[in-house]
Amino acid sequence: MTDALPIARTCPFSPPAELRDRPAVSRLRFADGTLGWMVTTHAESRQLLADPRFSARGELVRSPIRPTTQPAAPGAFAFTDPPEHTRYRKLLTGQFTVRRMRLLEPRIEQIAKELLDAMTPPADLVHAFALPLASRVICELLGVPYSHHEFFERHSHDMVDPTTTPEVRAAAGDSLFGYLYDLVQSRRFAEGDNLIRGLTETGLEEVEITGIAIMLLFAGHETTANMLALGTFALLRHPEQLAKFLGDVENGVEELLRYLSVVQFEVNRTALEDVELGGEVIKQGETVLVSLPAANRDRFDRPDELDVTRPTAGHLAFGHGVHQCLGQQLARIEMRIGFSQLFARFPGLDLAVAPDEVPLNVERGIYGVASLPVTW
Repeated sequence: MTDALPIARTCPFSPPAELRDRPAVSRLRFADGTLGWMVTTHAESRQLLADPRFSARGELVRSPIRPTTQPAAPGAFAFTDPPEHTRYRKLLTGQFTVRRMRLLEPRIEQIAKELLDAMTPPADLVHAFALPLASRVICELLGVPYSHHEFFERHSHDMVDPTTTPEVRAAAGDSLFGYLYDLVQSRRFAEGDNLIRGLTETGLEEVEITGIAIMLLFAGHETTANMLALGTFALLRHPEQLAKFLGDVENGVEELLRYLSVVQFEVNRTALEDVELGGEVIKQGETVLVSLPAANRDRFDRPDELDVTRPTAGHLAFGHGVHQCLGQQLARIEMRIGFSQLFARFPGLDLAVAPDEVPLNVERGIYGVASLPVTW
């Protein structure tokens, strides 16, 4: 039994060692004091995420870091179950087709080039490249003016930062909702091919579209930005892998996704009935945390090594089952373009500080580096 989720890392690229030393399914005390479970193996994680007897509903799922549950806001489909989740997912799937994502490639390349043109050494790769690239792409996809990016980045940070008070989080959420709700209303009459405009033609209510927009803003810039920065850190610390990575960026990105697994403790499910999992009985009402970083170190040969040439099929970095990440193809394209252009433009890229001086966001649900000072 663990009274608190292990988060301390001895290596910036590896999950806490305590996660690897546990049984496949073991007891975990959640932030509200209730007992639940944690899954750290690949097979059991896939089994749970594909099992409809486990719910993602916000009012049922407990968190290892926040002491309260919260019902899903309208449109917050990640915290709903079928059939409600299915209804939203069907409407959004058409907005995230592989074809549509590939049509965005020239624009993503242009954005990356503009950001790299503006960089001078030394630079913080997080704020000079990774975060603005991810933010600008999701803003353009949604139809959110990028000139307002500081506003939504600040409030979205306050909503996910575990050190902020509940009052600050609530105020940030209200501000973000009000801004996006006004934008949704205006987009009903605006021209242009963007996701918010498209959703206004689906019959969804404005409050639902606002909830969807908030979710996609979070997911669209937080995870991708952290992967770009942390992935660069990992490649700089493994120079023998960098040349191989640039020879096959597509497979290299998949290995970075497996190896880093930045979604560290945001995948939780609650049993709707008694369910046997990994030799344990999960009682109705108990929440299970799926540790994606641990699961992605369980199934593969030499799992603790970064090997950008390895077969990576089956990794769980984007989850599994009906809630598997909707924007995964967009994230892959951003990473392929981002890494390729970064190292092509600055082949001599290197850290500007000692590796142990790079600050880590270990307490946030999306793991990464707070900053990455680089030079060339």
